[in-house]
Amino acid sequence: MNNMFSLKSKVAVVTGALGKLGPIWIETLLEAQASVFALDLPDAPVSEEYRRLQSGFDETRLILYRTDVRDRSSLEAACGQCVEIFGIPTILVNNAGIDRPPSAAADGYLLEDIPLEENRQILEVNTLGVFLVSQVFGGRMATAGRGSIINIGSLYAGVSPDQRFYDHIPGDPPFLKPPAYGASKAAVINLTRYLATVWAPRGVRVNALSPGGVLGDQDEEFKRKFCSRVPMGRMAQAGDLRGPLLFLASSASSYVTGTELIVDGGYTAW
Repeated sequence: MNNMFSLKSKVAVVTGALGKLGPIWIETLLEAQASVFALDLPDAPVSEEYRRLQSGFDETRLILYRTDVRDRSSLEAACGQCVEIFGIPTILVNNAGIDRPPSAAADGYLLEDIPLEENRQILEVNTLGVFLVSQVFGGRMATAGRGSIINIGSLYAGVSPDQRFYDHIPGDPPFLKPPAYGASKAAVINLTRYLATVWAPRGVRVNALSPGGVLGDQDEEFKRKFCSRVPMGRMAQAGDLRGPLLFLASSASSYVTGTELIVDGGYTAW
């Protein structure tokens, strides 16, 4: 059974490597013995979590390459470097995305006043970026006749954000979760099914992993409200996400494609 979950000799690509979830996926893949080609924006700061991984794994196992998921030519250059250094990728984790938590919002908006540009940027990165990365890296996987693509979705791909989670936050107008975020993630789920059906005959599996709320630096009132809505009574932690990713990346899920694995503590069961 242990061999079923082994990623020895596998080459994994992870976008959004320096974000909140990137290091969780990368550490999972590295510990399962894969080599990881990590991607993030040229100006993205290196997080403490990623530095910790760099201290434990040298460049024979982990490389950070700077690119933009919206730039096809840059992605093609990245893919060329990945193939040259590690080989053709076996696993792709489409993790790069834009969220707009309250701490990142300079202003609140009424729904009718939300700027189109803010929504456009979210859709470009979260949905079109997944498509472009899949074209470039997934195309190489399809040519090789094998691979697993894991698109990171969200709880909000299937349900709307409960705006009451944020109504204690001062602001006039009050904070609203951007409508494009859930819409972009819902599109990712449908894109997952599309890619899965097209590439299944060529040996590439495509699935989505949709986390619920992941514990971070949220304020205490938000956490209280959110956890009261979760049957398991808590937010997700890093350890809750590693097993599902490893399952989808490994041969343990060899007959699984076109599905969404929701890891939300039961939130969507109600």
